[in-house]
Amino acid sequence: MQTNTVRAPGLLCVRRNPQADMRLICTSYAGGGASTFSNWQRDLPPNVELHAVQLPGRETRIFDSPFTAMPELVEALAPVIAPLTGKPYALFGHSMGALISFELCRYMRRNGLASPEALFVSGHRAPHLPDLDPPIHNLPTADFLLELRDLNGTASEVFEHEELLELAIPGLRADFQVCETYAFTAEAPLDVPIVAFGGLSDSDVGKQDIDGWRIHTSSQFKLGMLPGDHFFINSARTILLQRLSQELYGFIRPRAMGRFDSARSPVPAY
Repeated sequence: MQTNTVRAPGLLCVRRNPQADMRLICTSYAGGGASTFSNWQRDLPPNVELHAVQLPGRETRIFDSPFTAMPELVEALAPVIAPLTGKPYALFGHSMGALISFELCRYMRRNGLASPEALFVSGHRAPHLPDLDPPIHNLPTADFLLELRDLNGTASEVFEHEELLELAIPGLRADFQVCETYAFTAEAPLDVPIVAFGGLSDSDVGKQDIDGWRIHTSSQFKLGMLPGDHFFINSARTILLQRLSQELYGFIRPRAMGRFDSARSPVPAY
């Protein structure tokens, strides 16, 4: 399969709202794209404008060459995100997207760019914790596909259509390579509240793995465990968006009341 060399990530504005008080920028799991968040807008606060990252190698970017390393991915994503940071914003990432959002947040700080009001991470162990599973991105195709089936995150119709599968495999391999070659580098904790979500039945990422995120912020930290396995982002979407909306309201409410100072709002209790 021939791929294009376009490397810049894209952004999909799920619903534009010029009067929004905050923007939420979301990044999906390995193999996932912007469509993961296509039905989120109706369950979020009306004054939140929702954007979804579309990485090369999937969905509308299926023929573009995917990233295979985290540093290059984040460096390319930052200038795409930067135009949205003139308004308060928050980052949300699930699984691979959690790592990307975390490293993006640190990149923004290192380069003097506006930090988010909050970082929401979901379905991924804290970045300093080692990955104990053997890598799969370089397995023979048959073995790689077996591993994907076991993870249960790839739509079943992908496996049933040979042409669709052929298109999807390079992006999936690349995403797993990004995650499996990720090397955490210690930096000072972020001065950004972190809210971390995990699945109660996730056999790979347990509560302690999710709770480990607390050391990466000098601000508030909250932990929320939700029903479901690793892909609770889909199965427990309603509960997740209720929790997420409650958190976002905590940042939006003071602005809606006319308080536009630089003080951060505390993360509210559930």
